[in-house]
Amino acid sequence: MDPKIQMTYVDDEKYEVQNQTGNNVTIDMYESEKKENLSPVELVLAALTSCAAVDIVSMIKKRRRDFKNIKAESTGKRAENAPRYFKSINIKYYIYSSDLKEDEAERFISLSLTKYCSVGSTIRSDTLIKHSFEILRN
Repeated sequence: MDPKIQMTYVDDEKYEVQNQTGNNVTIDMYESEKKENLSPVELVLAALTSCAAVDIVSMIKKRRRDFKNIKAESTGKRAENAPRYFKSINIKYYIYSSDLKEDEAERFISLSLTKYCSVGSTIRSDTLIKHSFEILRN
């Protein structure tokens, strides 16, 4: 099924979005002191980071590696002028695993961001997507 959403106006800087199964997200573009929800730009970062994480976790488990958790921090640099697209995105993953190897983590993250994640494929081709990772063993 192709994605479909419905958007509803709440006010000039706030909108409600619902998907086909009835899940809701509130989006706002308020200044930081009034901020209540993620902005559209923050949602793009969140979508890319979590979309890739799904693939990363799947690859870790398919290789029968120990997997406990994955976390990430993402930042983006935007163009100065409109449209203020992402010039670069940097994602750092924190993977909790007792036996995942460094080269495996690098390969899984790279494959996810460049080949499997549909959000990554949707972002402008001139946007530089960089990644790093840390494997936490505990």
